[in-house]
Amino acid sequence: MSESCKHGEAVAPCPHCGRPLEALSGMTPERLRGWLGEANARRLGLYPIPPELRLSVVIPVYNEKDTVGQIVRRVQSVPIAKEIILVDDGSTDGTRELLKAMEGQPDLRILYHDRNQGKGAALRTAFAHAAGDIIIIQDADLEYDPAQYPQLIQPIVEGVADVVFGSRFAAEGPHRVLYFWHSVANRLLTTVSNVFTDLNLGDVETGYKIFRREVLQAIGPTLKENGFGIEPELTAKVARRKYRIYEIGITYFGRTYREGKKIKLRDAFRALWCIVRYGLAD
Repeated sequence: MSESCKHGEAVAPCPHCGRPLEALSGMTPERLRGWLGEANARRLGLYPIPPELRLSVVIPVYNEKDTVGQIVRRVQSVPIAKEIILVDDGSTDGTRELLKAMEGQPDLRILYHDRNQGKGAALRTAFAHAAGDIIIIQDADLEYDPAQYPQLIQPIVEGVADVVFGSRFAAEGPHRVLYFWHSVANRLLTTVSNVFTDLNLGDVETGYKIFRREVLQAIGPTLKENGFGIEPELTAKVARRKYRIYEIGITYFGRTYREGKKIKLRDAFRALWCIVRYGLAD
């Protein structure tokens, strides 16, 4: 049964603890967890975050003038201490000018490549400057939701994982319906990658990959790929070193080529080559 607020309107109770939702809305995450209980809080994505924890969110950017400002604001709004490292990979559409205007914001570092080199090159630059306890790869195109950071980092926070992959194929949240053949290619690449790594991943090409800093300190100097081949290369190298890998379902707001999607058919062939190449040796 609903309760009444001070205006006499019906206020629905929380289905888990029974308190009016209006009363819960002003609570800190810690108090909410106390009211809801551990199991219910985890179901709702309210995970305990150590106050001393610091994230490094690395964002490779190339020609994303329509989205880069919004993604930075979304990352900044996540209530976890963090540094944000953006690497502009030779943008020519006005993105660089927008980033220049953003310089000087607290905990925001912006680096620039003189020419376009690829996602892998931008990530290597960002990794070299990351100082957080946990490092999160965040694309600049709004396809992935930073609000899921608390859920994604939790296996690392709890000490059971070294690496977490956010899977677009194991989620209960919303997914935009787009290209059938893209999904077929992705699942094929994931299957071949699993053959070489002996993992049972569901989404090797996901843009959400999260690492303990020590993992990237170990494999960072060995990374070679400049383009999208960085995805299977990272996977092969964490698998070879027997790091503990977890996978968590994520929401996915995919975009079309007209909206700025950049991955091409040639990238799929390069990814396949990288799977074999780095599956056999570093």
